[in-house]
Amino acid sequence: MRIVELNEKNRNSLLENLLKRSPNNYSQYEQTVNEIIRQVQDRGNEALFEYTLKFDKCEITADNIKVTDEEIREAYEKVDPAFVEVMKKASSNIIKFHEMQMRNSWIQPEDNGTILGQKITPIEISGVYVPGGKAAYPSSVLMNVLPAKVAGVSRIIMTTPPGRDGKVTPGTLVAADIAGVNEIYKTGGAQAIAAMAFGTESIPKVDKITGPGNIYVALAKKACFGYVSIDSVAGPSEILVLADESANPEYVAADLLSQAEHDEMASAILITDSKSLAEQVSEAAARFTAELSRKEIIEKSLADYGYILIASNMDEGIAAANEIASEHLEILTRNPFETMTKIKNAGAIFLGEYSSEPLGDYFAGPNHILPTNGTARFFSPLNVDDFLKKTSIISYSKEALWAVHKDIELFAQKEGLTAHANSIKVRFKD
Repeated sequence: MRIVELNEKNRNSLLENLLKRSPNNYSQYEQTVNEIIRQVQDRGNEALFEYTLKFDKCEITADNIKVTDEEIREAYEKVDPAFVEVMKKASSNIIKFHEMQMRNSWIQPEDNGTILGQKITPIEISGVYVPGGKAAYPSSVLMNVLPAKVAGVSRIIMTTPPGRDGKVTPGTLVAADIAGVNEIYKTGGAQAIAAMAFGTESIPKVDKITGPGNIYVALAKKACFGYVSIDSVAGPSEILVLADESANPEYVAADLLSQAEHDEMASAILITDSKSLAEQVSEAAARFTAELSRKEIIEKSLADYGYILIASNMDEGIAAANEIASEHLEILTRNPFETMTKIKNAGAIFLGEYSSEPLGDYFAGPNHILPTNGTARFFSPLNVDDFLKKTSIISYSKEALWAVHKDIELFAQKEGLTAHANSIKVRFKD
């Protein structure tokens, strides 16, 4: 991994390079995506089946697009029973964590005759997109579905591309069954996002779409936002490790590579105030990479988006970490909890040498659907609130309105909205 001194020039260059990975910078694909969306919106199933045949080389019809109970039973026979049990344990942790996020409706009456409050209601239908093939991740099924279940969403549908044999990845089906998905449909890509956003003869229109995907899926979610809600327009995965000389270089290197292996555009960054640690991590990363199964992907990722930045002191390193606002932030310092108090921007924070990033990906319970490309400055991880609606409640008695009616009328008149003013005034004309 390249080792560079952390300074303003390098920091700005790094940020510019990382932001190039954002789906917002791939406008050359937008015309194709928009045409797919338009066709599905206009022609429904007909277009959906045509695109499935074209892209997935699989003939899907209204009769076989929906996964059957028999197919789910077959999937269980193909998945290692030990893995099934691990998914169930992970599900329990995810549910427990997200239950802590639940809110309650509230009503606050006052003695002057006013009643204000907030009614919290789950959305009715949630749609989850799950990639297929080599990019199929059962963990993402759990992370997308279980917060919706905790929130009380009554109908959760899932779309995922079929293989050429018309089958869905067994691990994906088992994870969906464990999480409690109501319906699973065999379709993928931008066409699946369009189907959930607008509905077809087979797939219902949903209220929200969540889940990862390739650039076409990301741009389709972006294009459909407003017709439905979405979680985010996610970019490639990223990790930032903030470490001092007390950190174990092999742990740091291993954790950096855990994200670099996701894809060639993944980012892995170490910020440290120790030149010795930087050199040891670089050596360990090279040694580990040579032995790993996704060596080519890791090497490309590190060559383009891998950095070891040497800061003059830890405060400078923390400032850079806040500016980068990484999806995953590991803190491997002498007192990681104290360091954490200075962090303002991160999707998820992992504290100490035994809290490596894969713990969050699979098992701990917090959601691994996280903001990327610096959006942790203003976005949060997927959570229960994403599946809840807040509705305001207002009730005034005649006496309560009388006390403020002239103030409201004046406000409306100053904005030139005389009908607004009259709506209040008419109640007290006598």
